[in-house]
Amino acid sequence: MRIDLHAHSTVSDGTETPAELVGAAAEAGIDVLAITDHDSTSGWDDAGAAARRLGVALVPGMEVSCRTPEGISVHVLSYLHDPAHPGLLEEVTKARDARLSRAEHMVSLLAEDYPLSWDDVTRHVAPGATVGRPHIADALVAAGLVGDRTEAFATILSSRSRYFVQHYAPEPALAVSLIRAAGGVPVFAHPVASARGRTVGEPVYRAMIEAGLAGLEVYHRDNPEDRRPFLLGLAAENGLFVTGSSDYHGAGKPNRLGEFTTSAEALGEIERQGRGTAVVR
Repeated sequence: MRIDLHAHSTVSDGTETPAELVGAAAEAGIDVLAITDHDSTSGWDDAGAAARRLGVALVPGMEVSCRTPEGISVHVLSYLHDPAHPGLLEEVTKARDARLSRAEHMVSLLAEDYPLSWDDVTRHVAPGATVGRPHIADALVAAGLVGDRTEAFATILSSRSRYFVQHYAPEPALAVSLIRAAGGVPVFAHPVASARGRTVGEPVYRAMIEAGLAGLEVYHRDNPEDRRPFLLGLAAENGLFVTGSSDYHGAGKPNRLGEFTTSAEALGEIERQGRGTAVVR
C-alpha cells in the first residue's frame, strides 16, 4: 500500500484543483492520499468526491502555519480534525487573513522596484485559496523576473530580502492543542528542513509533545538524511509515530507524489486517534 500524507491543491499553493490532485495520485499509484492545504479545508469535499470515484482513500487534513516567539516558521499537519471546530477555525482564519495583508504589503514593496501589481498576483490565486508567497512567486515567473518558484524563494522572496514581511501565526504548541481539541491528529511537518530557514531546538519539541503531538514527518526531501536519526530517536523516546510524505504541489515544486511514503501502521494510528472526521473510502 502506497500512502502519501502531505499534498497541496489550488486551495493553497498547489497547481492542481482538489479533484485533479486526487486524479494525479491515482495515476501515480497512490492508494491513500492526504489533502493538506495551508490553513484551509475548503478542498475536502471536491477531493472526497474524486477519491470515491477513483478508488483512492482520502485522509482529510490541513497544514497549520505556526511561528515561535523567536520567529522560526513551523508547520503542523492536522489529520481528521473537525473542520468546524471553533477554536481551531478561529486561529487558522486569523492566520489566513494575516497572509492576505502580508501578501499585499510585500507586493507594494516589490512594486517599488519591479513591474509587478496586485492584479498580477491574484491571477495566480484560485477562488477561495489562501494567498501566499508562492502566488507572488508565480507572478514573478510570469513577468520574466525569475525562472521558477525556487529561484524566487532563493532571491527576491527570501526571508532575508528587504521585501519579506512577517505575518501572524500561532505558536506550535497552541496549534497542537487546538488540533487535539478539534479531534485531530497533529504531526510536525519537515521538522529539520534547514534549507528552508532556521529550525527549532529541543524546548519547542518538548512543548509540542506536552501539548499532544502525535507524530513526526521524518521522511521528507527537505529533512537532511544525517538529521533523521535524531527524529527517529525522539519519536521512539516519546511514543510518536513517524510518517513519510511528498509535500506535493503539482508543477509548483519538484516534489513527486509517492517519493516518500507512510507505513500502514502509522496510518492506522492516525485513524485510531482521529475523532473529528473520517478517512474517505
